[in-house]
Amino acid sequence: MELINGLAERYSEKFTSPTDALLSELEEYTMKNHAHAHMLSGPVQGKLLEMISRIVRPKRILEVGTFTGYSALCLAGGLQNDGQLHTIELRDEDADLATSFFERSSFKNRIILHRGNALEVIPLLNIEWDLVFIDADKPGYIQYYELTLPVLKRGGVILADNVLFHGDVLEETIKGKSAKAIQAFNEHVAADERVEQVLMTVRDGLMMIIKK
Repeated sequence: MELINGLAERYSEKFTSPTDALLSELEEYTMKNHAHAHMLSGPVQGKLLEMISRIVRPKRILEVGTFTGYSALCLAGGLQNDGQLHTIELRDEDADLATSFFERSSFKNRIILHRGNALEVIPLLNIEWDLVFIDADKPGYIQYYELTLPVLKRGGVILADNVLFHGDVLEETIKGKSAKAIQAFNEHVAADERVEQVLMTVRDGLMMIIKK
């Protein structure tokens, strides 16, 4: 199912503040060279992530799923001067590419990339988070959420990407492991009295969750 009207997407991008040169280069490289380039946040959602981060003014950000590093660079735009962003990536090839762009950014000393399984890495960090971005394997979403919510500050924000999962969750019968996992995650959050949330129809769906 096509969720985004191409004309509306291009119109939205036209009236969204442009990304910087490094992000534009990373977007172009990913689109030309990565087999899963569609996973990139892109300039509109990227700018939204940056603005949410600037509103929150986090000291500590956790990103679950680095991919090529685009969203991490956007989120880092709202860090406090002494803040840090920790990002976790399972695939070495993506981690290497992300690192090469992190090193060229103004955040190179404030972005820490962890390689490995996020379910194993998160408990070892022992950090209280202000902002969390979940954008990794969909069957793991509930586990990532439950690992991070207890160590999220009160009033802190969790952002979960792909919560419409290409429109598959809108079907009368939901098929596929990932789509079923996203539906279960959305229902899990909606039933959680510890939080308030809004599901935004931006790109492939972005849920913003605030801890009470």
